[in-house]
Amino acid sequence: MEIGKIKILTIVFAVMLFSGCTISYKFNGAYIDYTKTKTISISEFTNTAELIYAPLTQQFSERLRDLYTRNTRLQVLKKAGDMHIEGEVTEYYLTPMAISADTYASQTKLTITINVRFTNNKNPEDDFEKKYSAYQTFDSSKLLNDVQDELLKTIIEEIADNIYNDTVAKW
Repeated sequence: MEIGKIKILTIVFAVMLFSGCTISYKFNGAYIDYTKTKTISISEFTNTAELIYAPLTQQFSERLRDLYTRNTRLQVLKKAGDMHIEGEVTEYYLTPMAISADTYASQTKLTITINVRFTNNKNPEDDFEKKYSAYQTFDSSKLLNDVQDELLKTIIEEIADNIYNDTVAKW
């Protein structure tokens, strides 16, 4: 009976060990054929939302460029890359959430939506246009100006990561 338990534990351990290796494979990596694709261009995003926070588009464009610079061997250009990303901020708005007993909102949600067009000049079947949206909530007793930069950092990071995953990570 004891030998059977040892065999089962050994099998379970081996399965966990091999599963762990396959799950972590290329976790942060990109799936890019560097013999064909050497550059990516990322245009400055524009802001077409009704509510405009001036630094948003520059912060977003820089975060996106930084992501590709750190995680790929692609040369990041402003225009004419083998792959190209462009788009605009289409929504930037506040929504009252979590109504308290005195009928005032105790939480407010900041939502940002960015429309992205991706062109892969080496693999045109990868081209797409897609909207990415993310939000963060904050205590309504605080002013947006007091929490905006912190919220934007998180929102920008989430949207940029999703774009990266859809364009080159393929997972």
